[in-house]
Amino acid sequence: MGTIWIPGAERLGDGSIGGAMDSPSRPGRVVWHTTESGAGDAAFNSVEHYLRQISAEPHIIYDPTTDRIGQFGPLSESARALKNDGSTRTNRTGKVCIQIEVLGCAGKPFTGYWKPGKNFRALMAAIRSWGIPDAFPIGSPAATASACKRDRDVWLSTGGHYGHCNVPGNDHWDPGAIDTKALFAAAPVASTPAPSKPAPKPPVTYVDLSNVVAAAKRDPGLPQGGTTHKADVLIVERALHAEGLLGATWVDGSFGTLTKTAYAKWQRKLGYSGADADGIPGNASLSKLGARHGWKVKA
Repeated sequence: MGTIWIPGAERLGDGSIGGAMDSPSRPGRVVWHTTESGAGDAAFNSVEHYLRQISAEPHIIYDPTTDRIGQFGPLSESARALKNDGSTRTNRTGKVCIQIEVLGCAGKPFTGYWKPGKNFRALMAAIRSWGIPDAFPIGSPAATASACKRDRDVWLSTGGHYGHCNVPGNDHWDPGAIDTKALFAAAPVASTPAPSKPAPKPPVTYVDLSNVVAAAKRDPGLPQGGTTHKADVLIVERALHAEGLLGATWVDGSFGTLTKTAYAKWQRKLGYSGADADGIPGNASLSKLGARHGWKVKA
């Protein structure tokens, strides 16, 4: 997983703006917006307050004239700054869809007068930590509203940077004709020497079978959202969501009725039936789910 909270960014609001991504198997992307406003601290404070007031928060607000940066919510979850494309929730497309509102106007591209500094470099480092390439798959953002290019297939399949003007289902033309080469050049990637020894393997994530079983038996009888072993259950629910068996709304750490039903579907998918597909995890079925999603079972 990449960077979730950008070092040095001001925390704005309560940190909760969206939820789980709908298509985490798709590549990550960035969407550049402009606020169609002035810059400076007064504009920064006014715009961020307004975006929270109307529940249209991006992940990031950035002032190109002062290098000030604020963050509304975790990069690993969705933002709220895009319109849907029919049934496709564009805010939730990809493993991440990092949205950045730059204080400026599309008619006057901010790369013509900006002063990027350490906060911009931290922003770009966070973007790259998710494996997002330094590329605009649909080309440089449009110079006029009539020149916008949107391609649904490219948007869904290709990771990289997009202007708001490139997102299907949306009708804005920001951020204007920004200099994309300058965007990446302002945060050069430092070359790293070859390691002298192999990097250590990442720690293995374990799910405690007894905890999950206890939650599956207890949580359905609790008030809505009640949890018994939230940390273990969240890991299992995220895997069930990735399998298309559990809606994102119910990835909440509570092994309630819907999670139990989703797990029963997983058991039936493995060939179990009857009492063996009752939604209560067993070692074999849980281990197979973990093998598909990068974690192991502690029996």
